[in-house]
Amino acid sequence: MEQLLKQVTEHFLKQIIIESIHPMEPIQVRYYPKPWVLLGAGNYAAVFYHPDYADYAVKVYAYGKQGLQEEAEVYRLLGTHPAYSRCYYAGDNFLILQKLQGTTLYECMKKGIRIPPQAIRDIDLALDYAVSRNLRPHDVHGKNVMIANGRGLIVDISDFSKQEDCRMWSDFKKAYYKFYWPIASRFVFPLPGFVLEGVRKGYQIYRRYKNRTAAAALRS
Repeated sequence: MEQLLKQVTEHFLKQIIIESIHPMEPIQVRYYPKPWVLLGAGNYAAVFYHPDYADYAVKVYAYGKQGLQEEAEVYRLLGTHPAYSRCYYAGDNFLILQKLQGTTLYECMKKGIRIPPQAIRDIDLALDYAVSRNLRPHDVHGKNVMIANGRGLIVDISDFSKQEDCRMWSDFKKAYYKFYWPIASRFVFPLPGFVLEGVRKGYQIYRRYKNRTAAAALRS
């Protein structure tokens, strides 16, 4: 752990180039040194790991992005739970986390890997646990949850301290049980990336419309 921390602070952070282009889109990773590996990028940060420290992931927040301390606090409140990672260290703009092994639901659909109902139930139970810890699960979707050995894991908890309601997971489950599982229970096939991105963009438009409609109804 001490060697990893030294590697991150003295070398890695001085070389990577990441930036936020649009608040509703993943940040752009312009450069990172080898042999570091990019695991993924969200709207606030990018996550990397080094092959020599395979049990750890380093989450680096883009310049100007807030929320690191809140995320560290969420990890503290969650404590130890099999469906969540753990936070080992919080720096000024990075976190060192337990690296979860698995495949995101987004990648499962892209690669044609079956998503079993057990994984969905596991995620439901993990979200209930978060609520019991006085948290409000937020931004839970196909890119933020994964499967490992058929069980569900939650990868990103950075927005669990937000107070507003979020319907992403409940909407995902409705689509899963209504459209995905009736087909995937019999056979699975890979979905092209452009199809999945089209669904993601369409969902964003749909949710903005529903939110505006609900707000207008409250005002009237």
